[in-house]
This record gives sequence, structure tokens and C-alpha cells, in this order.
Amino acid sequence: MTPDGRPDRPTVAVVGGGVAGLAAAFLLKDAGVAVTVLEGSPRLGGKLSVSEVGGVAVDAGAEALLARRPEGVELITELGLAGELQSPGTTAAGIWTRGRIRSLPRRQFMGVPADFDELAATGIVSGDGLARARQDLSLADSAPDGDESVTSRVGGRFGTEVVDRLVEPLLGGVYAGRCEDLSFEATLPALAQAARGRRSLTQAAASLLPPSPASADAAPSALPVFTTLTGGLGALPAALAKASGADVQTSAMVRELARTATGWRLTVGSAHEPRLFDADAVIIAVPGRPGSRLLAAVAGAAAGPLGEVRYASMAIVTLAYPEGAFEPPVTGSGFLVPAIERRAIKAVTFSTVKWPHLRQRGAGLHIVRCSVGRLGEEAVLQRDDGELAALAAADLHDATGVAGEPVDVRVTRWGGGLPQYSVGHLDRVARIRAGIAAQPGLAVCGAAYDGVGIPACISTAKLAVDQVLAYLGSQDMSV
Repeated sequence: MTPDGRPDRPTVAVVGGGVAGLAAAFLLKDAGVAVTVLEGSPRLGGKLSVSEVGGVAVDAGAEALLARRPEGVELITELGLAGELQSPGTTAAGIWTRGRIRSLPRRQFMGVPADFDELAATGIVSGDGLARARQDLSLADSAPDGDESVTSRVGGRFGTEVVDRLVEPLLGGVYAGRCEDLSFEATLPALAQAARGRRSLTQAAASLLPPSPASADAAPSALPVFTTLTGGLGALPAALAKASGADVQTSAMVRELARTATGWRLTVGSAHEPRLFDADAVIIAVPGRPGSRLLAAVAGAAAGPLGEVRYASMAIVTLAYPEGAFEPPVTGSGFLVPAIERRAIKAVTFSTVKWPHLRQRGAGLHIVRCSVGRLGEEAVLQRDDGELAALAAADLHDATGVAGEPVDVRVTRWGGGLPQYSVGHLDRVARIRAGIAAQPGLAVCGAAYDGVGIPACISTAKLAVDQVLAYLGSQDMSV
């Protein structure tokens, strides 16, 4: 402490103990600042959590991270957990549509086809739907007038059947949203970029894919598409918290944020027993609405657009079946379910097939994750846990013929868990960041901005850390 009672090094408060907030705390560990993480709930991790099903530790939230985007694997390596990384046994997936589970085309980018003959062989779309999709190659190029929905952009090129039966299940698995609302530019940024200067979306999708295996230029990739941790991605928050060296507090709800002459003051705790916490800089790492409420009095220009970000609720129903319940045995990693099929489940992962290390621990069990709930389907989530599990098991039986009842069940609900990147999202994010930039010593990070996956959240944490360190350095503080 200094003679006047102030800390002898700058203080940074991180509001939110999800993966973005904890990553920010970890990235600050060698910056010469004192970091305090304030998490309002009793546990850390946000949508990362792990618990046992059938005696096996299985993720209850996100169960894989994109390995070909570097931020996640790099952070795990910095934590000393590279030896815990696990590769999937298979990534072959299907779509349950038009009466059966059909193989997902290999030559597609988030459902946008790059090979019409392969698409035809899957039977995912009808003959009329395929004929309409092929028109993408001959339609005149139409430059979009600003942002538009996925349905508008992709459906305008391929027709609605490709959107409904192929693109929507893939994007729905990521956002639990609907293509008529989701932004093409925000949810498919790589495709949007590739489409510029190309006449067809088919050509744009093909440019983003590795060469066909039949091509002489094709070479096997050394990196898996996805990875996870031996103990589940739910183990990552605790590892980040410990390695960060930060003062990590749970059940520490931040209710107000105010600027002071020297920095920021946070009001923490209940309205009856509040406590004040002073910091030189603050990183807001909470979802849109609570973040908007905190910013309303200090950064109204950012609070407005942040409060506009909608969230979808969903649940994960994890079922453990005995060996032999699936005949014939399942071989793929899982399947997706289009919304037009009107089923409770929207995605299924055969966890002990996808992740061989779980199979080795499973004592003869098949563990299956069923995702339930999309934007606008809140009614199905109002059922109690038993009903929700029964719905998922019934859909799984109809899709696979699985015999008998599960021997163990876990239902995990993620209320308001997935931000919706609706049309205009990129503009909203730009307005949020412009409003934040006008408040020195303040930054934001998390899933509401540049992507909902773990690597994207880490990327926003890096950006927030760079912003607050630049500010602290400009104030001649010791950082």
C-alpha cells in the first residue's frame, strides 16, 4: 500500500466469472496489476460445467472447442494442460430429416453446399429442392444492400429447402436461433468475406474447404477440427482461476458501476448489505442485459445496443444407456434435427463414440447428449426434468431405435444461455465498442460480441486486456 492507503499497483476488476472473464484475469497475471474477479452466481464457469452421468464425468455445457482457431488451444497450453487435450474418434455426423438419419455432406460450409452431386447422394433435400439449389451457379450476382438474414441471403441463392434442412440445423446447433433472424454477416463471416468477388455462394463455400480427397492437391490435416479436455471443458474455469492468481469471488453480484475521480467504484452484494470496491479499470464480462444495466449510468451509448442482444434458452439432456442398447451400433458422432421436423431435440451427440476416452471410462455405457430448445420454443423448456428427459429419450428412440430405458439421466438448463446474432449485429457491436471507447479504463468481453465459442470468447478477453493495459500505461501507472 502507498502512504495514502491506496494499493501499490493498479487494480482491475473483472465483472463475470465465465470463460471470457477468467481468461481476461489469466491474461493479466504478468501485467503488474492486482486483479479481482467478481462473479454473481455461486459457481464459476458460465456455460462450462462438468458432472457425472453413469459414474462418468461428462460436460453439461460446451463439450468441444474449435481446435483450428488457435486461441483456445494456446490458452490451454499456457495453463500446462496440453497433455489433457483429446481428439474426437470421429466427426462424421448426420441430419435426421425426411424419415431417417442422413449423412451430412463433407463438401459444405455450415450447410452451404459446395458439391451438388454429393448433396444429391445424401437425400437431405428433395429433387425439386436440389434443382432449385443448383440455380445458385447460374443466378445473376446480387450484391447485398447491407446486412441481411441467413434465410434471405442463402435462401435467395439456393432456395428455402437447403436453408431449412441443411443450414438451419447447423446454425441452430451453435446459436439455438432461427435463420430468418440470424445475420448472414455475423454468423457466417468467413463465407460472407469469401462471397465478395465471387458470383455464387457455392464457389465461396468451396474456397473455404480443403481440397477434395480425390484431388491430387489434397493432404490430410494434422489438426482435428475439435478438441476437448480429459476431464471435460468444465474443468477449464477452475484451472484458469487458479493460474490467474486473481482474487476470485463468487456470490459477489455487482449491482452498480460508477466513475470516480481516480477510476471506478463498484457496488457489490445485496441491496441490504452492499460493499464498495474501487478499481482503476474494469472489464465487463457478463451477458447483454446485466451488462447493459451496469453500463446505463456510465456508458449509455454502449448500454443501449448491448441491451438489444437477445438470448435463447436451451437444455442439455444427458442419457446413459447400457451396452448393446443401440443395434446396430452407432458409428457417427451424432446428428442434427431441423426445426421443420418439429421434434423436441435439435441435436444429439453420441459422446462415448465421439470421445474415445469417455468410452474407456464408461464401464460399458453409451452416453448421449441431447440438446433441446430453440429461440421461440420456451414452452418445451417449461416441462419438468422428468418430462424433458422422456421427450428426449422418445425422440432418440424414433431416430435410432434404441432399446430400453436409460440407466441414468441428467438435465441441465441454460436459461438465456445463447446470444442471438440477429440482423444488424455487427453494427450493434460497433456501437457498443464506440461507447465503451469513450470511457477510459473500461472494456467488455464475452460471447455477445464476436462469436459464441470458447476461442472467440478468449479473443474478446485479449482485446479487453489490451485496452485496459493501454489505458493504465497512459496514466503513468506501474504496469
